[in-house]
Amino acid sequence: MDALKLWSLSSQPLKHLFRCASSTTTTTTTTTTTTTLRRPYSYSYYSSSYSRVVLRCCSSTTTTTTTTNAGVRNRRVSTSSSTSDRDAVRAIRLKKVEELRSKGLEPYAYGWERTHTANQLQDIYKHLADGEESKSEKDAVSVAGRIVARRAFGKLAFLTLRDDSGTIQLYCEKERLANDQFDQLKALVDIGDIVGVSGSIKRTEKGELSVYVDSFAILTKSLLPLPDKYHGLTDVDKRYRQRYVDMIANPEVADVFRKRAKGAAGGAEARPFVTYHNSLGRDLYLRIATELHLKRMLVGGFEKVYEIGRIFRNEGISTRHNPEFTTIEMYEAYSDYESMIYMAEEIVTRCALAVHGNLTIDYQGVEIHLERPWRRETMHNLVKESTGIDFDELGNDLKVAKEVTLENLGGDLDYKGKSSLEACTSIGHLLNEVFEIVVEPKLLQPTFVLDYPIEISPLAKPHRRIAGLTERFELFICGRELANAFSELTDPTDQRGRLEEQVRQHNEKRAAAISKTESAEDKGKENDESYEVTLDDDFLTALEYGMPPASGMGLGIDRLVMLLTNSASIRDVIAFPVLKVQQ
Repeated sequence: MDALKLWSLSSQPLKHLFRCASSTTTTTTTTTTTTTLRRPYSYSYYSSSYSRVVLRCCSSTTTTTTTTNAGVRNRRVSTSSSTSDRDAVRAIRLKKVEELRSKGLEPYAYGWERTHTANQLQDIYKHLADGEESKSEKDAVSVAGRIVARRAFGKLAFLTLRDDSGTIQLYCEKERLANDQFDQLKALVDIGDIVGVSGSIKRTEKGELSVYVDSFAILTKSLLPLPDKYHGLTDVDKRYRQRYVDMIANPEVADVFRKRAKGAAGGAEARPFVTYHNSLGRDLYLRIATELHLKRMLVGGFEKVYEIGRIFRNEGISTRHNPEFTTIEMYEAYSDYESMIYMAEEIVTRCALAVHGNLTIDYQGVEIHLERPWRRETMHNLVKESTGIDFDELGNDLKVAKEVTLENLGGDLDYKGKSSLEACTSIGHLLNEVFEIVVEPKLLQPTFVLDYPIEISPLAKPHRRIAGLTERFELFICGRELANAFSELTDPTDQRGRLEEQVRQHNEKRAAAISKTESAEDKGKENDESYEVTLDDDFLTALEYGMPPASGMGLGIDRLVMLLTNSASIRDVIAFPVLKVQQ
C-alpha cells in the first residue's frame, strides 16, 4: 500500500529508511588465496592517502603486507592474539558502567532529542569563518552519534562524533561544562560510545566546524573496542560475519547498503521451520522475525531502518494465524515507544483513508472509529477494570495471586483457561494470561495496551519509573493484536541475562514435553514445546559494540488488510494460504 511508504518522524519519508533482508551464512576457508583490496576497518577521514593491502589467507594465520606513502612494513598477525586484550578492555568498561550507575547516571539511555544531524550542521554553518562562534539562542544545537576519535589536552578535549549523515567535531572546555562533566568525559567516555551533546557552533582557528559543548550524556556505553584504526581487520570472513562492525569502522561499507536499499532464527518466541543445507552441513531456519538483523543495522550506524517481509512460524492455523504471513518492522534511533504510538496511528489511519476515504469503517458488523488519538491504558488497569483484580496489590506471592485469580474468574473459565493460569511461572505471566483470556477479546476499538511485565518482554527496556514492567505496547483493534512495539533494550548485560533465562525456561518445557511424548499414551505425538532454542551470541556481541537508544515496532500487514477489507479470515487476504491436505 502506498500509505505504508510514510515515515513522517523528523520530516523524513520512509523511503530514506534502509530495507534490509536478513540471512545467515557460514564460510570455512580451507585453501590459500591472495587478494588485493583496500584496507578494511580504516577510518578514511584520518588520512587522504589510501593503503594497498595484500592478504594471504589460510586457516590459522594471516600475513599482511601494507604499502603506504611512508614506506613498506610486513606484519604477521595471529587471528586469536587480541582476545585477551579485548577481554581486558571489556572488563574495564564494565567497571565504568558500574561507576556511571553509582553516580546516578544511566549508561543505556531511553532517547535523545536532536535538532540536527552532523551533515546538516556542516551545510548550515559552512559560512562561519575560522575562529568564529555562532552565539545566538537560535543556534543552540543538539546532536547524537558514536565517538570515533578523541584527543585530550589538560582542560581541553576534542572528540569526533559520527552519525548516519557524517561527522562533526566536539569542542570541550573544562570551564564551559557544568559540575564535573569534563572530568567524567575524560575518565568515562571511550571511542565507540554513543553520546548526546548540546551546545553552540564554532569554527576553530584551524578551520574545523565544531559543536562547542555545553553538556553531554552517555547514551550507550560500548563494551568492546572498535578495530584498530591503522591496522584494521584482515579477516575477511569476520567482516561478513560481523557486518555491523564493518559498517561502524568503515563508512564506505554502509554506503554500499544504502545504494542497495534504493534499487539464527530470533526476535520472537515461536517455533521455527527447520531445514538442512547440504553444502554448508548445517541446519537453517526460516525466520520467525526480522528484528535482530534490523537491530544489527542500528549498531552499524543506520538510524532508521525497516523491512516489509515474510515471516514463517511452525505453529497452529486459525482464522487469525497462518504459518506464512507478512509484517513491516521498523526501528528509529534516539526515540522511545511513544514515537511508535504516533507511527502506528499514522500508518493505520492513512491506510484507512486510502482505502475508504474516511476513518469510520465496518468490520464484521462492528463500527470501528479510527479518529485519533486512540485510547491508551496500562495492562494492569485494563485487567482491574475487567476483573476487579488489582495485581499491584497482590505483591510477589505467586501462590496467593493464583488463588485470588481463580477465585474471581473460576466460574467463567473452561478447563484450558484454568490450566493456563495454573501453569504460570510468575506474577507477570499470570497477569498476561488473565489479560489474554478476559480482556483482549473486548478491545474492539483501537487501544494501546501499555507497560507489559518484564518476564514476557525479553527485548524491551525496563520501565523508567515502574519496577518489574517494560516500556512496551501492543495495539488491539477488533479484539486482535495488530502491532507490538517497545523502547529497545540496549544494555548487553541485561539482554544476555534475559535471553539466557528465556532459553532456560524453554528447555525445561522442552524436556518435560519430550518426556511426555515418550509415555505410552502420547507415543508418536509431537508437542509444541519440542523444538530447540539457542542463544544468538552474535546479536549480544553486536550490542556490546553499542546500539543507540531506539524504539521499534512490528505491524501485521495481513491483519491490517483484514480490517480494511472486512475479511473474517486471514486466508481471505492471502492469495495462496496454507491448507490441510484434502482427504
